[in-house]
Amino acid sequence: MARVCVIGSFNLDHVWRVPALPQAGATLAGRYATGPGGKGFNQAIAAARAGADTRFICALGDDAGARLARELCANDGIDLHAAASAAPTGTAGIYVDAEGRNCIVIGAGANAELAPAWVSAHLPALIADDVVLAQLESPLDAVAQALASGAAAGAVCILNPAPANVAISQILLDHVHILTPNETEFVALLNRHVGERVDADAVAGLDQPRLHALCRTLLPEGSVIITLGASGCFVSHANSHLRGDEHACYRISAEPAHVVDTTGAGDAFNGALAASLAQRPQRAFIEHVRFAGRYAARSTEHAGAALAMPKLPVA
Repeated sequence: MARVCVIGSFNLDHVWRVPALPQAGATLAGRYATGPGGKGFNQAIAAARAGADTRFICALGDDAGARLARELCANDGIDLHAAASAAPTGTAGIYVDAEGRNCIVIGAGANAELAPAWVSAHLPALIADDVVLAQLESPLDAVAQALASGAAAGAVCILNPAPANVAISQILLDHVHILTPNETEFVALLNRHVGERVDADAVAGLDQPRLHALCRTLLPEGSVIITLGASGCFVSHANSHLRGDEHACYRISAEPAHVVDTTGAGDAFNGALAASLAQRPQRAFIEHVRFAGRYAARSTEHAGAALAMPKLPVA
């Protein structure tokens, strides 16, 4: 069976639930909790809980956060390959308001020391139906190594270009088959790589031909999924590779959910998308996206990030 190989970050999250997101100079009272997170780990947990054979490649310190990562990976059957670092395991401070919106500050710690050589040595012998999934909370040379290795083996390479403030090269994008930005990440990529300025708040309202054209300039030969929160998502394919779909571009509505916390929803979507692609490669792409949307919706109905990832079945 095909596998999902996730390359990325593990963080110990420190979460404060507050009535409203903090403004400059404000002191707020909130409820505190801590737990595992990091975009890479969140996506690995999502892929595993969505049913995929999952390997997670990361860097960890020698501390309580690292011990937690090892324990949780063992509990969910994730094949963990962690480079040892003298730096502390990564951390994140997260504020979540009464509407489930969040803002996040990350301390990279050990995540910043993940090396390309470690990634190359710990990727399995990839096959064509495997899926390589990466984000941007790890060093870009390590991410590039993972994607290049995946592309060379014929695996499906997914890049979730988050967080949006990380500048990536066109060379890195050349190894990407599926790009999964949210609105903010999408406009940041357009600005850097195409020279096109679009307001993030306007992306969901753009007409389909305009959005499709922008996606084609950004990743001409690949597929782009723009996740749009409550507005669902938009999918754009190269005309030469529709991935089993009938149309080169389309919208999918958001799944209904009783939202408690949106932290990790994008990670849930990416992990579930990778899992679906690895397990059911014969399906049309639209079915993979719909499954990922359902999975992400269920993840928002529970507080937290990694531990909010639902286990199958997903209704």
